Amino acid sequence: MNTLHAPFRYDYVGSFLRPASLLKAREDFEAGLIPQDELTSEEDKCIRDLVLKLKELGYHVITDGEFRRHSWHLDFMWGLNGVERIELDHGYYFHGLETYHTSVNVISEITGENHPFIKHFQYLKQFEDENTVAKQTMPAPAQMLSELQRADNIETTRRIYPDLEKLIHDIAKAYRTVIRELYDAGCRNIQFDDCTWGMIVDSGYWEKKVGKGVSINEEAEKFIRINNLALEGKPEDMVINTHVCRGNYQSTYAASGAYDPIAPYLFRKENANAFYLEYDDKRSGGFEPLRYVTGDKKAVLGLITTKSPALENKDTVIARIHEAEKYIPLERLCLSPQCGFSSNAIGNKLTAEEQWNKLRLVKEIAEQVWGSSL
Repeated sequence: MNTLHAPFRYDYVGSFLRPASLLKAREDFEAGLIPQDELTSEEDKCIRDLVLKLKELGYHVITDGEFRRHSWHLDFMWGLNGVERIELDHGYYFHGLETYHTSVNVISEITGENHPFIKHFQYLKQFEDENTVAKQTMPAPAQMLSELQRADNIETTRRIYPDLEKLIHDIAKAYRTVIRELYDAGCRNIQFDDCTWGMIVDSGYWEKKVGKGVSINEEAEKFIRINNLALEGKPEDMVINTHVCRGNYQSTYAASGAYDPIAPYLFRKENANAFYLEYDDKRSGGFEPLRYVTGDKKAVLGLITTKSPALENKDTVIARIHEAEKYIPLERLCLSPQCGFSSNAIGNKLTAEEQWNKLRLVKEIAEQVWGSSL
């Protein structure tokens, strides 16, 4: 059994720009022009090519690039039993953009058996070797709860779940089921992607999503509780990390705000092994909240942006790493881009080669700061 675990000194969040052939195949499938097995065959090919590229670049973690998904979070939610895909009147409101209108609807009690991501992971697992480990990404339980409590969704959610506690416990139980089935499939590295923390620090954005009169402290306690409930009983050799960002859609963002208000909850209380943190511009604030990253937990500094093709200055990034070191030991720090390159099928505004250049830069800087240590 492979004993490698994320995060590594040089790392990444998970999604990558979709190849043109994959985008065409998905478009043809949704138009009814090709069958599912033809789409799956193209997905398999593109994932295989991606893994080969990641290994060529010298990375120790491999993912499927989220190539089988419509979006970074909704496909996972649709894969749970009791949940269906719906279209709302509007999407999420990003800086200058509105996203797709797709969302989720609860039609019966939520359970996690036989999630399609298990089969997806089994395909990826075959490419592990002595130098690489497969990582499965999925939205955090808090993200699922947040989606079901959007102002547009909350009334339909209450028809099935008039009791919030029942909803929280069923979501957490469904996640525990998926985690166990992934473990049985050989998965030892999971990444929760969790935008809720990046959103609740921006009161304007959060009010648009869930309405006024919501306490940031109450929301933080609720999100910590559901995430930790989902982590209860996880196998000891299963590593589960959390990625936090403020939105990533066609190189735009949704929210702004420093980690300070939520650090005592997230960094101190969540039972994750590490936190991948957005730090690519001033919207994320300073490094002071890293002092709340307790015990032996790690912080992965997202100092390289996926929103622009421009390469960061090495010396500037290294200086920022050492600035963060004032609040958490260097041996508990790692480096990555702040988010994925393609949180949905459209992707950010850079080319595939510019994407690889970003990963080359992350690796070069990490090796200069930490040497050859993983």
